[in-house]
Amino acid sequence: MADRSLRGMRLGSQSLQSEEGVEFSPRKKAVYQTVDGHRFEMVFSADAEIPDIWQSPKSGREGRLLTADGKLVEIEEGDVKVARTHWDMLLERRTRDELEELLQERLTFLRARRGQEKIGA
Repeated sequence: MADRSLRGMRLGSQSLQSEEGVEFSPRKKAVYQTVDGHRFEMVFSADAEIPDIWQSPKSGREGRLLTADGKLVEIEEGDVKVARTHWDMLLERRTRDELEELLQERLTFLRARRGQEKIGA
């Protein structure tokens, strides 16, 4: 026994799984081009809607989708949503006069709590 070394498998270095019998889901490739001319490919599921703009994994720049013949896809302006801010949503619920009144009430309350002014004065 001393003449032979025990042989085993290194833990974590090799997988015991194989790709035998594995069927991958259908996929499709999309080609994007950045402003500086760099092209990159992204793989999407066949069911997925391919976005018109995608960020390059190498440079981080935005790339626009190319058609099969290599031309840039036209982006419709109607599809671009402007993000609503908290202030925009607040103005949908209240007028500026109401907001000014609420601000003054809250400031009066906070000052009274610190002892600077009495409530209701």
